[in-house]
Amino acid sequence: MRRIAILGSILLGGLGMNAAWADHPTYPTTKRTEFTEELHGTQVPDPYRWLEDDVRKSPEVKAWVEAESKFTNDYLKAIPEREKIQKKLTELWNYEKFSAPSKHGKHYVFSKNNGLQNQFVVYTQDSLNGEPKLLLDPNSWSKDGTIALSGTAFSDDGKLVAYSQSEAGSDWTTWKVLDVESRKLLPDELKWVKFSNVSWTKDGKGFFYSRFDEPKKEAQFQSLNLNQKLMHHKLGTSQAEDVIVYQRPDQPTWSFSGSVTDDGKYLVFTSRTGTDARNRVFVKDLSKPLTDAPVEVVDNFDNDYTLIEGVGPILYFRTDLNAPNGRVIAIDMTKPAKENWKEIIPQAKENLRGVNLVGGLLIASYLKDARTQVKMFQPDGKFVREVEFPGIGTAAGFGGKPSDTETFYSFSSYAVPPTIYRYDLKTGESKQLRQAQVKFDPSQFETKQIFYTSKDGTKVPMFITSKKGLKLDGQNPTLLYGYGGFNIPLTPGFSVGPITWMEMGGVYAVANLRGGGEYGKDWHKAGTKERKQNVFDDFISAAEYLIAEKYTSTPKLAIQGGSNGGLLIGACMTQRPDLFGACLPHVGVMDMLRFHKFTAGRYWVDDYGSPDKAEDFKSLIKYSPYHNLKPGVKYPPTMVITADTDDRVVPGHSFKFAAQLQYCQAGDAPVLARIETRAGHGAGKPTAKVIEELADEYAFLYKNLKMK
Repeated sequence: MRRIAILGSILLGGLGMNAAWADHPTYPTTKRTEFTEELHGTQVPDPYRWLEDDVRKSPEVKAWVEAESKFTNDYLKAIPEREKIQKKLTELWNYEKFSAPSKHGKHYVFSKNNGLQNQFVVYTQDSLNGEPKLLLDPNSWSKDGTIALSGTAFSDDGKLVAYSQSEAGSDWTTWKVLDVESRKLLPDELKWVKFSNVSWTKDGKGFFYSRFDEPKKEAQFQSLNLNQKLMHHKLGTSQAEDVIVYQRPDQPTWSFSGSVTDDGKYLVFTSRTGTDARNRVFVKDLSKPLTDAPVEVVDNFDNDYTLIEGVGPILYFRTDLNAPNGRVIAIDMTKPAKENWKEIIPQAKENLRGVNLVGGLLIASYLKDARTQVKMFQPDGKFVREVEFPGIGTAAGFGGKPSDTETFYSFSSYAVPPTIYRYDLKTGESKQLRQAQVKFDPSQFETKQIFYTSKDGTKVPMFITSKKGLKLDGQNPTLLYGYGGFNIPLTPGFSVGPITWMEMGGVYAVANLRGGGEYGKDWHKAGTKERKQNVFDDFISAAEYLIAEKYTSTPKLAIQGGSNGGLLIGACMTQRPDLFGACLPHVGVMDMLRFHKFTAGRYWVDDYGSPDKAEDFKSLIKYSPYHNLKPGVKYPPTMVITADTDDRVVPGHSFKFAAQLQYCQAGDAPVLARIETRAGHGAGKPTAKVIEELADEYAFLYKNLKMK
C-alpha cells in the first residue's frame, strides 16, 4: 500500500518485520514538503530537497537514513536464503588474486590479495621468480579496511614510490612518498588532491600533480570542484612550498593533468572542462624554469589528444581528429604547428582505445565488437603483428618503457578467471605466469555475443553468459546490466558476483549501449544530451529481446547499473515499469536538474547537457528519474543502493529517488534504500562490504524473482 506523506514530520525509528509486513510494506514516514522552483518557465516540484543535506551534518537526514536502513535490514534478514548466498559468495571470493607485474628500476612490482583481504597488497620482486617482499599493505591502515590505496607512481629509477590514500571511498586523496629499498616513509604529504595522477621528474627529485584548494570543512563532500591547479612538489619540502606550474583563475572549470616524457625532456599537460575526451595540449621544456610559459600546441577543446610517449622532440598522441575511431599522430616540437603533424597509424574499423610505446613498439589496443584486439606497430606506423588471445574477453596491461624488452598483461572473460602473461616484445611470445584458481568449473559456462535491434533500427551487441544447456522456456532468472555513457565500454571480464548469480541458476546479460565507448566517438555521441533517450531505448530493447527469445520473462527479469548506469535503471523503470521483475539502481544520478551543483557533477554536462540551458532542460526533465515517478503506478521491486561518503554522485540523488518511489508506489512490491556507511562511489570498497552488498542484492532478487 502507498504510504501517506506527512508534511513537516519524520519518523525517527524503523518498523519491525513479520510475514504480513514483508508482503505489504509500510514504509518509514518521510517528510514531504511543497517546495517548488521555476526553471525556464516550468514549475518543478522538489518535495525532498531537504534530503540533499549532508548526512554527516544534518540530524534530520541522519534520522531518515537510520529509519530506512533498519527497514531495509529487517527485510533482508528475513530472507532465509541470504545467509547461504553470502556463504557461497565468500567461498568463491576466497582465491588468490594478482595484478599483472610492472618493472620499476631493478624491481618487479605487483599487487596481490590472498582471497578475502579487504584491500590488495603491493609487493616487489628482484626477479619474476624471486621472493615477493611487502611494499604497501593498505589493510594495516584501518581496522575496517576503509582506507584504500588509490594510486602509485614510481620514480624513474624505481627507488621511490609516491602513493595515494583514500578514506571511506571519497575521491579526495592524500599522497605520500616511500623509499622502496628501506621501506621508510618520507615526510612529504600532499592533501586536497582529486582526479590527479603523479608524474616524476627524470632525476627523482620531485613530481607534478594537480590539486584543488582546501574546501570548507562543512562542504568537503558536496561543494563543486573548481579551480584545479597543476603543481610541482620538490621532495623534502612542505606542500605549502609547492610551485604552481599552471593555473587559470579566469577559467575555473578547467582541469589539468601532466606527464613527463620518458627521457625527462618535456612536461606535457592537458586541460579539459568536462568528461568528454576533448582537451587542449601544453608542452613545457623542463630544461627551462618551471615559471616559463608553456607552448600551447592545441588551443581548443574540439578533439581528444592523449599523450602516448615522447622520444626526443617527437611526441606521439592518440587522437580522434578527423578519425572518430581514433588514430596515432606525431608532433615534432621543433616545428609543432598543425600543418607539420604526421599520421603514424591511420584510423581502423575498430575503436582505438589506447596506445603504449614499449620496447620500441607502438602497442595499440582496439575494441572489436566490445572485445579486446591488440596490434603492434613500428614507430613509423609499419604493422608488426597482432596478439593472439584464447577467446572472447578483455586483455589489459601492455605497459612499460620504450627501452623494455618485455611487457605484461592479464586476460579474462565472464566465466574465465584472470590469467597473467609475460609478453616477449622481440619474439611475440606470450608465456603464462599466473592463473587464478577459483572454486568453480569454467567449462560449465558459455558466453555468447548476439546483436539485437533497438527502437530506431540500430544494431546493438549484447553478451549473454549462462550455464551450458540453458533451456529457453522464459523461466530463467536473468540479470541485465548496462551503463551507456561517458565513452566507457563494457567488455567481458571476470567477477565473482555474476558467477555466483549463474551458480544460482541465473543468466547474466550485458548490453553494449550507445553512449558507451564500444564503437568510438560517433557511438558515444549518439547517446548524449538530446540523444540520451537512445540509451534507454537500447536497454529496453535488450530486455525485450531476452523476453522474445525466451531467455526470460518479465517476472524473472532484473536490471542493474551503477552511477550513470544507476540513471539508466531509474529512467528505464520509470518509462517501462511493466517490463521488469526487479530493479537495482546503484549510486545513480537521479535528479537531472541539480546534478551539476555538487562535487564533480559540473563535469557531466558533456554527456547530459546543462540544466541551466533551456534546450537541455527540455530533454533532461523528460527522463530525470526523480521527476518522472508518478503516484499510483505499480513499480517493480526496487532496492536503491548508495553510500554516505559518495562524493562523486552525492547520496542525495538516491535518497530523494527512494523517498519519491516509496511515496508513489501503488503496488505491494517493496522499495528499499540500502545505504552503506564509510563507503563511497565504489572504488576502494573493502572486500567484506562488497560481499555483504552482493549478498543483499542477490537475496533481494531471489525473493522477488521467486527463484528456486
